[in-house]
Amino acid sequence: MGLRTFFDSIEPHFEKGGKWERYFPLYEMVESFLYTPRTVTTAAPHARSYIDMKRIMTYVVMATVPCILMALYNTGYHTNLALQEFEPTGWRAWIIATLGIGFNPANPFANMAHGLLYFLPIYITTLVAGGIFEVIFATVRRHEVNEGFLVTSMLYALIVPATTPLWQVALGIIFGVVIGKEVFGGTGKNFLNPALTGRAFLYFAYPAQMSGDAVWVPVDGFTGATALAVSAADGFQALAANGMTWWDSFIGVIPGSMGETSTVACILGLIFLLATKIANYRMVVGCLAGMIGFSLLLNWIGSDTNPMFAMPWYWHLVLGGYAFGLVFMVTEPVSGAHTNLGRYYYGALIGIMVVLIRVVNPAFPEGMMLAILFGNVFAPLIDHFVVQANIKRRAKRHA
Repeated sequence: MGLRTFFDSIEPHFEKGGKWERYFPLYEMVESFLYTPRTVTTAAPHARSYIDMKRIMTYVVMATVPCILMALYNTGYHTNLALQEFEPTGWRAWIIATLGIGFNPANPFANMAHGLLYFLPIYITTLVAGGIFEVIFATVRRHEVNEGFLVTSMLYALIVPATTPLWQVALGIIFGVVIGKEVFGGTGKNFLNPALTGRAFLYFAYPAQMSGDAVWVPVDGFTGATALAVSAADGFQALAANGMTWWDSFIGVIPGSMGETSTVACILGLIFLLATKIANYRMVVGCLAGMIGFSLLLNWIGSDTNPMFAMPWYWHLVLGGYAFGLVFMVTEPVSGAHTNLGRYYYGALIGIMVVLIRVVNPAFPEGMMLAILFGNVFAPLIDHFVVQANIKRRAKRHA
């Protein structure tokens, strides 16, 4: 008996009236993971498209591959670099030593292997903890388990520091899934990005583990400020003295959350998402225009007391989570604006807000996470005004 035949034979038991009707979401989740959904329209008009939920989510996950690879390398690189001064301890060090991989930061394989030992537990914890609550809500509501969680889990795992305790990883993704999505009805009905909602919860609930100088490199006793923290304290000119160049920031070999540091990896993902028409270019253009325009304005205004006023736009582009947020969060279709003109305004609002938060708020030098959540909240209002403006314009035309 083939696998397809097996699924077809047990499907009636999970359908309405079957003895396992209550567990249809579990059946549907496994079946749709292995096979393309066979759902088709039964009455005219018929819409023909190769795009469905599974393909969209698969494309987004594929777009994150460069960021995942860079997350593994960069996490391992900075860990191995720090271990040149500190004694390796813990089960990861035991595995690396047992396999004979070593802790040489000049060895790409050693960096990738060591980084994998930090990324994999975080991702598995995210999948298990978040997946359990996805299935619970799907079972209670008797709707299917959507592939959207695969994207949420991957993005969430990439935006947390490698030092995050696994119980906090689990708590954050549960909060993001439940409060950020399921309480509003599930995939497609949330107005906040679930991955960012979980990350924001961790930041405000456990700031000591989510910020500071000791959380970016997972070696006990090692401290190192992020590029944004250095810039906020002494200006972006001080980055060179701390061994951080613009090119290092562009490539991504600087401390930070695992998958956010590499702008070039994010650009590769953006090219793929734009080529497959998963991402809407209007949001990208708006966000870049808002960030560049507001940065130039602050550069022109200047400040004698705040060195962040002088940071050029091309530094904002490569620091922190701006590039990652631009590619994978701003372009997220559900929580963003839905009108074409509104998408420009939505992106511009986020671009302006991220610079404003970074420059004006000394307690939070990052900014992209809060800027995107702020944009999520105002996206429906932006669409409302765009639609109302269109209605008034057409009414005048036909008056």
